[in-house]
Formats: sequence, structure tokens, C-alpha cells
Amino acid sequence: MGSRSARTRIVLSATAAIALALTACSATSDVEHADGGIHGRVDLVASGADTAGWEVTAWAIGAGAPIELGKTTADDGGAFTFDPMTVPDDRVLLVEAAHGGAERADLAVVTSSADVSEFTVNERTTVAAAYGLAQFFGRELPSGENPGLANATDMAANLADPVTGAYGELLLTSPNAYETQTLPAFTSLSNVVGACLVDRDVCHDVYAAAGVDDTASMASAIAAIARDPSAAAEEVFELSQLEQGDRPGLDAAPAAWTLALRFDGDGTDLAGPGNFAIDPDGNIWINNNYEYDADPQTPVCGSDQMFKFAPTGELLETYEGGGLSGSGYGIDFTSEGLLWFSNFGFAAAAPGCPEDEQPPHDSMSLFTYDGEPLSPDRGFTGGDLSWPQGIEVSANDDVWIASCGNDTVSLYPGGDPEQAVNISDLGLEQPFDVVDNGDHLFVSGVANNTVAVLDRDGTPIDGSPLTDPGFQNPMGLTTDTHGNVWVANSGTTTLPCPDRPADAEGAASVSLLSPDGTTVSGTFTGGGLTRPWGIATDGDGNVWVANFADQRLSAFCGTDSDTCPRGLQTGEAISPDDTGYAFDGFTRNTGVAVDPSGNVWVANNWENIPVQTNPGAHQIVAFVGAAAPLPVEPFASSAG
Repeated sequence: MGSRSARTRIVLSATAAIALALTACSATSDVEHADGGIHGRVDLVASGADTAGWEVTAWAIGAGAPIELGKTTADDGGAFTFDPMTVPDDRVLLVEAAHGGAERADLAVVTSSADVSEFTVNERTTVAAAYGLAQFFGRELPSGENPGLANATDMAANLADPVTGAYGELLLTSPNAYETQTLPAFTSLSNVVGACLVDRDVCHDVYAAAGVDDTASMASAIAAIARDPSAAAEEVFELSQLEQGDRPGLDAAPAAWTLALRFDGDGTDLAGPGNFAIDPDGNIWINNNYEYDADPQTPVCGSDQMFKFAPTGELLETYEGGGLSGSGYGIDFTSEGLLWFSNFGFAAAAPGCPEDEQPPHDSMSLFTYDGEPLSPDRGFTGGDLSWPQGIEVSANDDVWIASCGNDTVSLYPGGDPEQAVNISDLGLEQPFDVVDNGDHLFVSGVANNTVAVLDRDGTPIDGSPLTDPGFQNPMGLTTDTHGNVWVANSGTTTLPCPDRPADAEGAASVSLLSPDGTTVSGTFTGGGLTRPWGIATDGDGNVWVANFADQRLSAFCGTDSDTCPRGLQTGEAISPDDTGYAFDGFTRNTGVAVDPSGNVWVANNWENIPVQTNPGAHQIVAFVGAAAPLPVEPFASSAG
């Protein structure tokens, strides 16, 4: 498939020709508007703040140092104009406004639009830019590689419209708006910026709460809050009460200042999303468990669909066929961009899905990057599959499949189902997930609290399966760049396999395994863990856990503790112990993934109070700018 195609991006400048002459050669585009300029306005929400005396600077930001493209001064009403511009196609526009000759910028707006003719700078656009680009911000200005930076800029527009300065359309509409805490939290953060504009003494308190030098830009301070949202939650809330916005903000301090957005596609198909695969462009691919029916009392069968969402959460495509049948947790790309799914066959027996419509529970599906099925209508059934769940596609395109129905692992060498091998006698009961750390394969066994460690031919290493008191119904597995493996111990979850065990009563935790699979070096609790299911690491190696209960996301310090806030060490919780990163827009969560922009994606899989014959929830959730970006290597060749 290759890397993201170049997109023309507008950058303002009266001196652009000089600035660009100092940079490496890159494609540019000249933009001239009918009236010969680009117009903007400092349009403040806070009453009592001065609209005159604003100095405005335009920057082209991207990989490497930001390029200053021009300065201008707003009139007494806040209006300003930039001359026509020359545009590098690999950068985005950041405009900052500083009041009264201040060294630091008080406001910011960011956009990647190629045809912008006007824009607005205010408190909302500042918070949107700070959260969208949180992981790219330094002390003053952001920088970073595409597609991560460009996609992050586009995600910011979901929070605030860079043209009008109003709330983003997505933030104001279902399934967001006042259905969740995000809109009032965003308003409260905007009020923090507004309070600084009204009373300059407040600015020092904002910087102190953010834990940054007060000579940094205000956007960089808000970005620091986004990166460690629970560090000073009460202090930030108190600052938000100093200024009244145009909408109700939060009426009590949150445990953490996260901003999470929900996406439901077309609103009529997504039902029980299970897990994610992210492509090199940052697109989000999702498997689906159930047929959609809005009436929870209507029994449903397994879904035959999968979805492609844009990095901003917009539904791009819905695909069917290839034997998809209630694809549960297993989804992964090959090195060439083909996409594998395991078909668990989610469906309730009578009085749920009729017996004669029950989906199969023993197949794999394969699609091209363009969504064309390569598997037959029945799917691939080689390898004695039985209720398959987690899968892993290794770097050499071997496909490893955990079958909870017969306690085995199947291998498709090089992705070839005709060469399928079934591996048994691994000491696992109800295998759930598989991860390849570059040296070994790790497989979780939910029902007997084990993790098997296999060589690349499927042979268990000495000492496999691992047992440890911390392994309590282990489910999701993930690895970091050093080959360490993290285990999500659900404590209580049992799988709906043919022989479902009685309810478990273990403790929720995460475990850390050494790269060679010989040492369980820690079992960690806290962070709001309730029923861990999915688990992922971000670009810094820090750990993110989706919980199947109590509406919270958990985060832990990884093995590179230098990247962790507040001096935390490996395994210590970053998210609050009592609540995690709580979100009232969560249902029961399974899959979790980090994208190249630093957004953490979580699957709303089951309703909080599920009707067992139709339990599927209907959204995916993005925690904006919460994690270190995780780039995806370009595919080896075009898969479309």
C-alpha cells in the first residue's frame, strides 16, 4: 500500500519564499484568494478579555523545526489578514496569538485544510489544538512525522471548528454532546484558558497545574494536561470555575481531564465491535460480533461485516463476505496489507439466534486492503479450528490462531491455510490470545491461568506453560519494542466456549514477562483495573488496558520509566487507582489500540446491562491525544 499520499496543506506567510528557501526542497502549492489574502479573527469566548492588541504568527509545522511564515497584528475588533501564501504539502498550519507583546502565545488554532480562506482563534481552538496534537507538542510548538501529525490535526477539528471557532460538529452531536462528560469537560478546559485571558495572574496557576515552565505557550500547557490528565485534576477544576463559558461545564472535578469521543459509523451496522487493526495511514479497521438490531429484545445472529474508519473516526467503508461470521477478537494485518479475521461465531442459541441460522465457529477470513474477500464463502477451515479468538500475524506472515473450543493453537505457515498445522498438548485450557515478541509466541490460557511460550515451529520452550499466582483468567497479550510481554489478567472473565467454566473469583492485574519467556517479573494492580480484557503498548512502551466492567481505561508505566510522568516506575499505575480514566460513554470494553497520532481506541463491545440474546454495544471510542504515538510500518507492497 505504501505511505500516506501527499496532501496540500495551507500555511500562511508574507515571507514564505524566504522561509522555504532555508528548508530542504519539497513540493509546494501557491494559494491566492479573490481578495488577495487570508482572513482570521481573535474571537474570544470569555467576557472581559481584551480583543485588541493581538500579535498573530503563522507557522508551518511538520517533521523537523517549525517554519515561521509571517506575523501580523489584529485590529481592535480582533480581525487580521495574512498575505497570499506558498504551501509545503507535507506540513500543517498552526496560528498563534499573543496579547500585548507577550513572549508566550495565549491562543492557537491548527488546520490541515487545503482551501481555508478564513479561520478563528479562541479558547476552544486552543484546547482542541492542544489535545489533538498533545503528543507532538514541545515547550512551545508541535512537530512530528506524518501521517500522525496530519491526522492529529484533523482529529482536533472534531473538538473545535478551526474556521468558526465553534464547538466541533461531532462534539455537539450524538453519540457525543451531552450524552457523555466530554462536552462539559471541553468547555471547562476552555474556561481555564479564558480565565487566564481575563486575569493574567491566573496564567501562572495554569502553568503550575500543568507542570510546565510559564514561558511556554498556553497550548503547550494544555497539552501537558492532556498527556498526564490526573496529575492536578482538582487544581485544574478550580481554575475552570473562575470563568463562565457559554455552555455548562463540569460541576465537579473529574478524576482525570481526558477527552474521549464516541463514533458509531452509520448508526445501523456496528454491533459488538471486538478489536482493532491500524494501517500505516492511521485508518482503523474493526471486526464485528453481531447483526445490528436497535431493539435489544430482538435476538441476533453473528455479523458478516467488518469496517474501515478514518483516523478521525469517520466510517469509510463496510465490507462483507469471505466467511465472516461473528468475528470476535482476532484481527491483524499481514506485511503486505492483507487482513485476517478469526470467526468465533458469536450468537446465542435458542431462544436467541435460531439453531438453523447459527454461524460456524471454525473458520478464518482474509481480505485485501480494498476489502475484497480472498477466503471462500465458508471461510478457511484448515487447522482444526474451534471457536477461534485471538490471532497474530508474524513478520514472516505466519498466522497463529488460538482456539478456545479445543485447547489448541493453529498455524498457517506463511498465511497458507492448505499447510495448516494444529498444535495441541500445550497445557492450555481455553486459549484466548496470541502475541509474537520477535523471538517466541505467547498464548494465554483463560481457564487454567497459564501462558504458553512457543518456539517459532510451535514447540513449547522448557518451562512452558508458565504458571504464576498473578495469572488469573489471563486474556489479552501485548508486547513492546524490547520484546517484553504484558498480560491482562481479567480475574473473573470466562469465555463463551462450548464448555464454559463456572464463574471465576480471581483478582484483576497485569503481569510482565521477560522477552525470553522465562520470568514473570511482576504482577501489578491499581490504575482502576476491574476486568482487564484487551491490552496494548504505546510508542513509549507504556501499557493501556481495556476493562470489561465499570467504564474505565487503565494505564501503567512500561519498562522505560523515563517516559512515565511523576517519576513513576515500571508497573506503577498512571491512571487513578479508584477510577482509572473513567468515561461515562463506555459500555463493556474489549479491544484497545494506539494509533500513529497518539489516540487510544477502545471497543464498546457489550452493553453495560446486556440482554444476552442481543448484547452488542454500538460505538468505538477515541481518547484524544492520550498516548505516545505508535507508527505503523508501511506495507511491503500494494495490497489493493
